[in-house]
Amino acid sequence: MRAILLAAGLGTRLAPITDTLPKCLVPINGKPLLDYWIEQLFNAGIERILINTHYFHEQVERHIENSEYVNRIDLIYEKELLLTGGTVLYNKNFFNNQPFMLVHADNLSFCNFDAFIKAHYARPSGTEITMMTFMTDTPQSCGIVEVGADGVVFDFHEKKERPPTSLANAAVYIIELSVVHTMVSMGKNKIDFSLDVIPKFLGKINTYHNSNYHRDIGTLVSYGLAQIECLKILNIS
Repeated sequence: MRAILLAAGLGTRLAPITDTLPKCLVPINGKPLLDYWIEQLFNAGIERILINTHYFHEQVERHIENSEYVNRIDLIYEKELLLTGGTVLYNKNFFNNQPFMLVHADNLSFCNFDAFIKAHYARPSGTEITMMTFMTDTPQSCGIVEVGADGVVFDFHEKKERPPTSLANAAVYIIELSVVHTMVSMGKNKIDFSLDVIPKFLGKINTYHNSNYHRDIGTLVSYGLAQIECLKILNIS
């Protein structure tokens, strides 16, 4: 299985940190956020990773050039942002005709990715996506899901003021190629995965719950919390 790490965003809510640094390289206890993802995915058996770049792309390129995994990572520069689904479409030949993982790399996550992959292959019949979920302390700022007893998503609420639950979309997916075919049929280059794709697949999205740790570090407050929480998780003193 291969993976795409979406790392091209501007990270404006993390200013002034992101005034001189791309969000994917902000340090979490001295280690760039992107490296947490790269190491976990390769340790889980991911064959190859593609990273899209845009904002301060030269910094990301230099970082990967110095990575021990440089020979297993592809970089694709987007002069104009294609949105989350648009990046998938543009790089559809990268998947090697296999299911693939799609990751929003602006979150900090610790997860049993082996179990996540196994959950996809053991998913309920008729489902085409496996979505990672987590419990959020800020449900109004997340995509909130409602799932049935079988773990299949039957409703989705993207950043609503009063969402019905705190079960959130972690923006980490394993996706079948049939989903890409549906995206191609939309006839447009820029596609938002949450807004344009997920609503079309309600009833066809399996879930895997990350009970270890997951946090969107999109604000300075959440970034600060991630620094503290990461120390506890990794037992750093």
